[in-house]
Amino acid sequence: MAGPKDPMLKVALAQINATVGDLEGNSQLIEVAAREAYAKGARLVVSPELSLTGYPPEDLLLRPAFMRACDDALQGLARRLEDLPGLSVLVGHPVAVQLPADQRSKSLAAPACFNAASVLACGAVAGTYFKRELPNYRVFDERRYFTSGREAGAGPLVFDVQGLRVGVLICEDAWFDEPAEVSCAAGAQVLCVINASPFHLDKAYEREDRMAQRARACGVPVLYAHLAGGQDEVVFDGASFAVDAQGTVRARLASFEACLSVLTVWPDGRVEGHITAVPSVEQQAWSALVTGVRDYVNKNGFPGAIIGLSGGIDSALVLAVAVDALGAGRVRTVMMPSPYTADISWIDAREMADGLGVRHDEIPIAPVFEVFKAGLAPFFAGLAEDATEENIQARIRGTLLMALSNKTGAIVLTTGNKSEMATGYCTLYGDMAGGFAVIKDVAKTLVYRLARWRNQQPGGTVIPERIITRAPSAELRPDQTDQDSLPPYDVLDGILALYMEEDRSVQEIIDQGYAPADVERVTRLIKINEYKRRQAPVGIRVTHRAFGRDWRYPITSRFRA
Repeated sequence: MAGPKDPMLKVALAQINATVGDLEGNSQLIEVAAREAYAKGARLVVSPELSLTGYPPEDLLLRPAFMRACDDALQGLARRLEDLPGLSVLVGHPVAVQLPADQRSKSLAAPACFNAASVLACGAVAGTYFKRELPNYRVFDERRYFTSGREAGAGPLVFDVQGLRVGVLICEDAWFDEPAEVSCAAGAQVLCVINASPFHLDKAYEREDRMAQRARACGVPVLYAHLAGGQDEVVFDGASFAVDAQGTVRARLASFEACLSVLTVWPDGRVEGHITAVPSVEQQAWSALVTGVRDYVNKNGFPGAIIGLSGGIDSALVLAVAVDALGAGRVRTVMMPSPYTADISWIDAREMADGLGVRHDEIPIAPVFEVFKAGLAPFFAGLAEDATEENIQARIRGTLLMALSNKTGAIVLTTGNKSEMATGYCTLYGDMAGGFAVIKDVAKTLVYRLARWRNQQPGGTVIPERIITRAPSAELRPDQTDQDSLPPYDVLDGILALYMEEDRSVQEIIDQGYAPADVERVTRLIKINEYKRRQAPVGIRVTHRAFGRDWRYPITSRFRA
């Protein structure tokens, strides 16, 4: 058994919040982390997948100018770290390479783009690894952009740091046997896995379980460095970790924040570091929403956010998230009552806005609504009022919010939840109007759980209790409730999860005990409202399948099973 005086290596996991396309800013984040780690005694720094560019860079990878800039940024970063002798820094980046004829397949006559990881040492690029397994499911479409290192005939990257042989894998590689086996066959005593793995609830446990399997199979520790932060609809939850050769978690970084942790690795497979607890499901969801809002607003340069506050649970939840993300001073709420707005809605909206300290304005829409109705009266003569008039109210509100957004530069945060988006219980150019859909992937039942969870946190009640307990209503006609048009939300959300997230058939869902009429109704609504979802703003992904990048169904389709 090795003793404490045996050779060991201090490794820093640099959990950074990269911004796509900000090559200089991302380089600075890596450099700052490297210098901090070096001062703490680390001689290997591991940054996440595509840390130089941010993830996912998407079609930027198709632009030659972008690829040239990436190369320049990588070389520049290597030179900036030259004054740190003995330090190796692992950096994720894309690279376009024209391989020699004897090292490429016949299909790679032109330069190929690779998802790569390079070791920077002594002011230069000391070695480069090409990702072998390219995910092409859910939010991933890497085969659109990258060539597999296997296809290019590229081998493993194993390098020496203070006598320890370090192997490199990139994200999906570590979920398969062969890349790790090849690396260990080349002498790796520890595997460093760099990652950009989009968050969904409880994904941290999935990653740790799989890396534990990999460590036990190979008999070496696995160090997992992960991004933190938001990028459009995806969020990266950090929670970088390390498992020893027996697959036991020995280090875990904080979730949903940029940070750095130095751990110790021994040649015999031992790992020592600090372990941070994995948050509860509600804390994960809340942090993902806060991170998504904060980074979307800040990275895109919006001065603040505007929310249409109705006195209902959805807009209340979005307001609470926005204030946690941006601070009260950057959030503004607007109440736009109609003739059907209940007095308690006014009262509860004012109470919540006052309690959080945000600016709150009220713009009654009844006068504008009457003008619309008068203008349309000759064309609607003899026809009863229906959803048309309801939608006009929603569209008036959308117009007012977008006008305030245009005038102030603040982004409108929409308040529709996943249950509503699934069934079309929302109005195009009305409550769907805005720039960012905060709870687009949060089912109604989870909305209630999050509201109650937030009220239990330090500081006390944020969302007035009556908002949580009253029957949900769009308040677009007298005595309206959501269940006039939809099944109870526990039923709706159960069917939605089975059909949309798990791809179960109608019959399989009925076999789970749901009423056939409810199943037919909900699945039909999901199918016929695809055209609305295509026009919805981008929103934060918190489940393993969200409407957006995960869901690419045809609008015109007659398949009904």
